[in-house]
Amino acid sequence: MKLHTINAGYFKLDGGAMFGVVPKSMWNKVNPADDKNMCTWAMRCLLIEHGNYRILVDTGMGNKQDEKFFSHYYPHGDDSIEKGLAALGLTTHDITDVFLTHLHFDHCGGAIKRDGDKLVPAFKNAVYWSHKSHWDSATNPNEREKASFLKENILPIMDSGQLRLLEIADGDEWMPDIRVRLVNGHTDAMMLPQISCNNHTMLYCADLVPSVAHVSMPWVMAYDMRPMDTLKEKRQLLGEAVMNNWTLFLEHDPINECCTLEQSERGIRVKSVHTLAATHISP
Repeated sequence: MKLHTINAGYFKLDGGAMFGVVPKSMWNKVNPADDKNMCTWAMRCLLIEHGNYRILVDTGMGNKQDEKFFSHYYPHGDDSIEKGLAALGLTTHDITDVFLTHLHFDHCGGAIKRDGDKLVPAFKNAVYWSHKSHWDSATNPNEREKASFLKENILPIMDSGQLRLLEIADGDEWMPDIRVRLVNGHTDAMMLPQISCNNHTMLYCADLVPSVAHVSMPWVMAYDMRPMDTLKEKRQLLGEAVMNNWTLFLEHDPINECCTLEQSERGIRVKSVHTLAATHISP
C-alpha cells in the first residue's frame, strides 16, 4: 500500500463558524482571519494505492459552480486533483474508487464535473462510495444543512450508475487494511477511513478534527449538527490514537498535513506535526 496527499486547493470559511464557542482572541492566533472574518482552509484529499485499487478519499469542491457561489468561499491556489495525480503519473481515469467521507460541498463537489450542459462523474472509471444513512440524510436534508448538500454534487452520482451505498457499522472493514469509523456529530454517518499500512495506523479525520487546533476537546465547529456527540466521538477516537500511536490526517488544516498525539496533564494534545511523506506510512 502507498499513500499520497492530493491537494484540491484552498478556500475560506467564517472563523466563528469553524471554531464554534472558542473566542476569536484565541482562534485568531492559530488561523488569522481576514477583514471579513474569513480564514483559509485546505481541501486535502488522500490517494490510496492498494493492490489494483487507486482510491481517492474526498474530492474538494470542484470548479463547476457559478461565480456567485464561489464569491462566498473564495477558492484560491494553484493546486487541483488533476495536478496532484499528474505528479504521480496518473489521471482521473486511473481512479478505481472514490470514497466520500460525507456529501458536504467541500468534500464531494469535485466528484462531478460539467461536460457541456451535462453533469457527469469526474472519475469515469471509478466506483463512488457513500454510506446509506448519510446518503438518505443528504438527499432529504434538514434546513440547517441544506446549503451544504447541493443536488448538482450528489444526484448525478446516482444517475451515473457508479454509486455504491455502504451499510456497515463503526469499525467494520471496508476492504483489507481499511476500516470505516462512523461518527454522527458533524453530520449523519460521516465515514472516516482507518488505514493500516507498514505496521502503522492512520485516521483520515475529515470534519471530526479538521485542523490541529481542533484536537482540543472544546474546539468543535458550529457547523456540527450534534456538538455533544462530536465531543464524545473525539474523546473516543483521539483516545485510541494516543493509546495506539496513530497518525491523524488533517483534511482542512491550511499548513499541517498530519499529526500525532500524546496524553498530557491538560488532556490530549498534539505531540508532533509533519507531512504525510515524513510518517511511518509514507510510500
